[in-house]
Amino acid sequence: MKITIGLVDDHQLFLKSLTLMLESFRSFNVVIEALNGKDLQDKMFRDKIIPDIMLIDVNMPVMNGQETTRWLSKHYPQIKLVALSMNDSDKVIIDMIKSGCCAYLLKETHPDDLEKALHEIASTGFYNADASNVNYRKLLESEKKTTQITEKEKQFLQLACSDMTYKEIASIMKISERTVDGYREILFVKLNVQSRVGLVMEAIKRHIVTI
Repeated sequence: MKITIGLVDDHQLFLKSLTLMLESFRSFNVVIEALNGKDLQDKMFRDKIIPDIMLIDVNMPVMNGQETTRWLSKHYPQIKLVALSMNDSDKVIIDMIKSGCCAYLLKETHPDDLEKALHEIASTGFYNADASNVNYRKLLESEKKTTQITEKEKQFLQLACSDMTYKEIASIMKISERTVDGYREILFVKLNVQSRVGLVMEAIKRHIVTI
């Protein structure tokens, strides 16, 4: 049985191209296309279509990605929501995750990686691109270390899920920026990630923090 996909993007050429590519994967069937969140609302109410996965552009007129994600999270919690954008800003990605997305994919993602990500999202409800980029040595090193997270590290993770800079986090925690850097690097190893976004996604996935 095919995995059903919904697409929300205000660029029609990209929308149609992505539809063709996804359906060429054989495992997927695009069942709804919309140009923004409001257009999506109208079509979902009219056609009663609820896809397994919804790919959502971040920057859209009328009703943007965050607004669309929050609405879908509230009304259709069974849909796995995935942000799709050209913007790789930590703040933008974290905001989309906090709004309800279980993954964030860049539009420049290679088709093979996109197919792999969508299969993982369909089966587990989560995808962290960092997980496939962590090198083998780092993975082995992390297995030798305890995965126990200290209270200070939990505090850092909670603050890292906000739009604060690392300097602001250091001020809130009343520690030096170098100490913050230390927490970050230790947690990169413990959680097998290599970016702030990966850190946030793993912290949420493992229920270490709440958003």
